[in-house]
Amino acid sequence: MDANTGHIEASVLTGQDVDDPSQVGPLLDQIEHEVASVTADGAYDGEPTYERIAQRDTQIDVIIPPRVTAQPSEQFEAAPTTRDNHLLMIQSLIRLEWQEAYGYGKRALVETTMGRLKAIIGPKLRAT
Repeated sequence: MDANTGHIEASVLTGQDVDDPSQVGPLLDQIEHEVASVTADGAYDGEPTYERIAQRDTQIDVIIPPRVTAQPSEQFEAAPTTRDNHLLMIQSLIRLEWQEAYGYGKRALVETTMGRLKAIIGPKLRAT
């Protein structure tokens, strides 16, 4: 969803046994125009997500808070990754300051819109 317009840019319907990060690729593949940034919650934190986004375009800003248990990557000393930079910033400041610096608060707009859609659809979506 585009947080600025509220338009749904891509969607996928999965079962309960499918993890959200595995859907990053299929969602990105549906978007025909340039993607400036991807913002997601900590459930998406991990190298596979960052790698899949970079496959689409290395210029996409990835705004995903590292998990509380996150550790720097193996290449941290030589060439810190975007995720490493997020982790360092959160450690040196506080998580709220990181959120403000990266505009992570826009994610709340998307969550609110998705919550409304889920309320309209109901707890189950069925195809007949």
